[in-house]
Amino acid sequence: MKPNTQQLNDLTTQVRRDILRMVHAVNSGHPGGSLGCTEFLVALYQVLMDRKEGFDMDGINEDLFFLSNGHISPVFYSVLARSGYFPVAELATFRLLNSRLQGHPTTHEGLPGIRMASGSLGQGMSVAIGAAQTKKLNGDKHLVYSLHGDGELQEGQNWEAMMYASAYKVDNYIATIDVNGKQIDGPTDEVLNMGSLKAKFEAFGWDVLEIKEGNNIEAIIAGMTEGKTRTGKGKPVCVLLYTEMGNGVDFMMNTHAWHGKAPNDEQLEKAFAQNAVTLGDY
Repeated sequence: MKPNTQQLNDLTTQVRRDILRMVHAVNSGHPGGSLGCTEFLVALYQVLMDRKEGFDMDGINEDLFFLSNGHISPVFYSVLARSGYFPVAELATFRLLNSRLQGHPTTHEGLPGIRMASGSLGQGMSVAIGAAQTKKLNGDKHLVYSLHGDGELQEGQNWEAMMYASAYKVDNYIATIDVNGKQIDGPTDEVLNMGSLKAKFEAFGWDVLEIKEGNNIEAIIAGMTEGKTRTGKGKPVCVLLYTEMGNGVDFMMNTHAWHGKAPNDEQLEKAFAQNAVTLGDY
């Protein structure tokens, strides 16, 4: 049975607590984008994707997800653990020596749920397109999803992949862009203004939809469900997800400063006080 909205919101709050605890413990990591994408990944794994029991790298007869902006690994690890891929207690090993939970996801340690090593930005779309084409060739009707940062689109490989996906009608693929308008050096418009992402994706032959409330569980589920109805019609699908970096922690919002900075003890307690509902800290 799928969780209801209250259960999803409670889980989202718990994932935020996990993120904060993980980066604080090692004084390292990327809380801003992780917090901004928490609702999306919770909705994806708890409601939207068709997942089978267990994990294997073949991914046959199930939906697949690829995280391209791998620096937001804290939210990915938390959602995977709380979706049953590995023990929640393992979150305490984040970024430690010999841990399976490194700062950027890797595959050589065999962490369930991780299908590609990511962190070198711009590569995830190419991998996801390859996986989507493989499904089409094998007659597998399931979908492939990916997530990318808006600043990540400044990497040129994305645009080659976008051309390829539309030219070869990779229409079993949904790429979601986290549009928070911020990156490590400042606002994306100031670092490298990309203009209208909607117009650009459409010009490259994609079907584009927007989720304006990208930190609202119900809006995400509705928007992504609409996106699923647009697959299989000859075009890859792009979802522009408008989020707030650092969402859920007031002093981390409306700034790029928390892109890659961990909270101190006092800040952690303040953040926890704003996210008091808990399903069980690790």
